[in-house]
Amino acid sequence: MRSPRSTRRLALVAVACAAAGGLVLFAVSRTWLVEVVQRPAPLEALHTPRTGGSLLPALPAMGLVMLAGAGALFATRGMARRAVGALVLVAGVVAAILAAVSLLRAGVTPVWPVLAFVGAALAVAAGGFTIVRGASWPALGRRYDRPARPVHSGQAAAPAGNDRDLWDALDRGEDPTR
Repeated sequence: MRSPRSTRRLALVAVACAAAGGLVLFAVSRTWLVEVVQRPAPLEALHTPRTGGSLLPALPAMGLVMLAGAGALFATRGMARRAVGALVLVAGVVAAILAAVSLLRAGVTPVWPVLAFVGAALAVAAGGFTIVRGASWPALGRRYDRPARPVHSGQAAAPAGNDRDLWDALDRGEDPTR
């Protein structure tokens, strides 16, 4: 039986993963740096805004991994869920490192890398918590899982053979399922 506490934990961690991914993706879509290129007179200087995603192309990818991890937490169970937690944790660590390194670059507005770092830290916490506790959380029901072997009620088994034999039976107008 599902305990309400474990269901709440699963939901909370999934929301944390989604929030982490959202924070990182929002932060990388903002302008982090404006590059100024001086041109000879009478031309004006050229101002080129650079977003976090253009400066660090791997950072949006890490945000997408965090976002996908939120959905994958509901779709997996047991060791697969722990693997999802590990993937979210690694994405968070990589995003945190990238955000921290970007602060060393001259001219970068620190607000957006810090926001990306906060999102990455949230992903690290959610991934770590999933690795530790995720296997015991409830999973989707097995209602729609494929049965171990097909159950036929009153029907004969399909003829043994390869796929070509089945297609040939269809070409002759025979029903290969009978």
